[in-house]
Amino acid sequence: MTDKIDKIDPRHEKRAQLMQTIFAITFSGEEVQDLPKLSYLEEAREVIAKAEILDKEIALHAPERPLTEINQVDLSVMRLIIHESQTKKTPKKVLIDEAIELAKEYGSDSSPKFVNGVLGKVLMEETSGK
Repeated sequence: MTDKIDKIDPRHEKRAQLMQTIFAITFSGEEVQDLPKLSYLEEAREVIAKAEILDKEIALHAPERPLTEINQVDLSVMRLIIHESQTKKTPKKVLIDEAIELAKEYGSDSSPKFVNGVLGKVLMEETSGK
């Protein structure tokens, strides 16, 4: 009998590092000295550059919670996932599952449910072409 060894999915690890980089830049700007991985800096900059557009999507689909009241980790997760949905061919279900996992790892107790609800609406609207 072999012991089951938990392997970290490299795609999950990349998204976690990228989300942390987005989060760090949001608060500290480019002067951040100890970013998780500088290799994610360029992609993080792309997400930050689109933040205003991404935030409009989030605000539209979470009208009960103004952007200023959204946990910054949740906001970073949602920005990352919406950006990926618009720039890569990752299945929507995979993106939502990944967002929930990131929210569980880094957010508050209410983060997974909130992120799931908002992203479900955003990504389904993208799929339906509204």
